[in-house]
Amino acid sequence: MTTPTWFDPRIENALIEHVSPEDEQGYFVYQLDALKAYLATLQQQDVIKLWFAVKANPLSKVIQTLDHAGFDFDVASAGELTQVLAQGVDPGRVLNTGPAKSKPQLAAFVKKGVNTFVVESLNQLNWLNEVVLEQAISVDKVVKPKVLLRVQLQWPEGEKNPLGGNSLTPFGLSVSEWQNIHVDSYPALNLCGLHIFQWGNMLSNEKMFSLWSQMVPPLSDLADRIGMTLEVLDLGGGLGIDYLAQGQMLSWSQVIEDLAVIKEKAGVKELWLELGRFAVAECGYYVVPVVDRKMNYGQEQLVLAAGINHLLRPAITDQPFPVKLLRAGQTDDVTSTQAFDLHGPLCTSMDTLGHFDLPNDIAVGEKLVFGYCGAYGFTESMPFFLCHELAAEYVYQDDQLTQVRAAKPASSYLA
Repeated sequence: MTTPTWFDPRIENALIEHVSPEDEQGYFVYQLDALKAYLATLQQQDVIKLWFAVKANPLSKVIQTLDHAGFDFDVASAGELTQVLAQGVDPGRVLNTGPAKSKPQLAAFVKKGVNTFVVESLNQLNWLNEVVLEQAISVDKVVKPKVLLRVQLQWPEGEKNPLGGNSLTPFGLSVSEWQNIHVDSYPALNLCGLHIFQWGNMLSNEKMFSLWSQMVPPLSDLADRIGMTLEVLDLGGGLGIDYLAQGQMLSWSQVIEDLAVIKEKAGVKELWLELGRFAVAECGYYVVPVVDRKMNYGQEQLVLAAGINHLLRPAITDQPFPVKLLRAGQTDDVTSTQAFDLHGPLCTSMDTLGHFDLPNDIAVGEKLVFGYCGAYGFTESMPFFLCHELAAEYVYQDDQLTQVRAAKPASSYLA
């Protein structure tokens, strides 16, 4: 079999040789050296400021690697903030996003030193203004946080995806709602930017540029209407990964060229992107043993030790993670293949990880490795159903496989 493009063979021997009873239900591993090199290529530009969307992968070692690469951090919960600050990141390098910010949460973030916010409702805007005034020693000593308003636009022809596309979502407000405010009504805030992000896992440079271009006029008009000097435009993320191996890969150099045009059209000092999967997906793998093989109505099936309890994304997106067999001495283009349905151990038909061509002699006890699992793997999983264990996480660095967190049995979380 030909080595797939998503798999780095430098890690293969370490995964084949790794044997641990604790990891018989599957484990994650992240190549930190490869991640470091890749992040450096993303930073070789001066057009945009890059944030890391912590929801993609909040593992400590991953955050540390992004920190050293010069990324700042987009956090959407108190838990994410705690994890980022625990890695020594200055709270001044944190952007607070998310649709469900309460006044107590905003107060806690401000108290911890976070001073950049994306607000998604009139309530959040008012609460944040009140919080800053309430925590200030005096009005004269107010430190105004930088605030971006999240805008939700609609187009005549939209497309659906996990972020909603053209569908109505809880992310932000329409232009018509935001245009009823004026920046002068919020003296404790530096209302300086707009945030727009509605499409996920985009794989076409042309489509992304078209969407970005359509956003500029209504956002610029909104800023004028509310008395805002538009200094920052945050385009969120949405840069995609070709999970289905269809040959659709974004060109990062073209992304930068396109964003330079957008930045000039919008006339902003700063253009921001919040990268999640595009920053970390390729550095991560998930390894899981085969526990059963059977023929069912003419279809070969492999039942794995874990499924959507560790990798939920395929069930909610119909985009499975790519997979290959881990086998010592495997020679390219020699082994015959056939189609298999891959299933996990949960008592639900949802627990399927895809339909793949794999070696036809694959046997019970052999291990599969899934790719692009550096994003939306461990923390997007659903391990509690049927009381399965939490997967272990490892990092691979300097040719060494090191455990960051051991697998945890159900007894660790059941009351």
